[in-house]
Amino acid sequence: MAMIGRLNNLEVTKQVKFGVYLDGEELGEILLPQRYVPENTQPGDRLEVFIYRDSDDLLIATTDTPKAQIGEFACLKVVDLNRTGAFFDWGLPKDLLVPFSEQKKTVEKGQEQIVYLYLDQETDRIAGSTKLNKFLDNYPHHYEKGQQVDLIIEEHTHIGYKAIINGQHWGVIYDDDLFKPVRYGQRMKGFIKLVRPDGKINLSLQQLGYGKTDDLGKRIMHLLEEHDGYIAANDKTSPETIKRLFSCSKKAFKLSIGRLYKERRIAIEEDGIRLLTK
Repeated sequence: MAMIGRLNNLEVTKQVKFGVYLDGEELGEILLPQRYVPENTQPGDRLEVFIYRDSDDLLIATTDTPKAQIGEFACLKVVDLNRTGAFFDWGLPKDLLVPFSEQKKTVEKGQEQIVYLYLDQETDRIAGSTKLNKFLDNYPHHYEKGQQVDLIIEEHTHIGYKAIINGQHWGVIYDDDLFKPVRYGQRMKGFIKLVRPDGKINLSLQQLGYGKTDDLGKRIMHLLEEHDGYIAANDKTSPETIKRLFSCSKKAFKLSIGRLYKERRIAIEEDGIRLLTK
């Protein structure tokens, strides 16, 4: 069934001077304006389009892809304000409305906010909300330690950064586990570090276990090659310096250079590590 606020694969039913009409099934025929119609499109062809309501509140299709669909989160910029709420740029000609009633905090023009997109059941229009808690942790999760997940970085708290996991649950990256800069709204890959007895989730930006060591080992070897085969850092170097140079903990660094040493790929010297040539 064709859905408002989602990408749909629809059949072209007829051509007109100003575009083509698509079979929107229960939604009826939907216009795809001429500027979006691919060259040589004919009735019977199928096109992937996004369906939304235009400024005249009519259903319309576009081949442009918005920054998020209904049921998804995205970091969007406020482009305008009025008595109804705030309007965000979501990649389509008609900006996305986040009503005042759906704002966690009053926003200002130019601000970026993480927004959840939903279909307003009363108006049948796509709208947004910055009250993220309403849409997260609404059902049990089944994550496993070490599982790779998609993250959107949210606000920083006194213990670390909150992050949205797979668009479904909250997690936290503790400051002690953060070895590279992150920013609000940033999308990135992460890993489940721990599922606590209370159901809350600790996250890591680095792969756990041997996979993590292998990846760090490759980065160390690459840095050695870039620095003429020598880096002034070893197992005696301060954690702060290691974090700055390698974006990892001292424990992970020691495990990696220990493994490289056993493989006879590096030598551990008094003041650093040296690449061994074969």
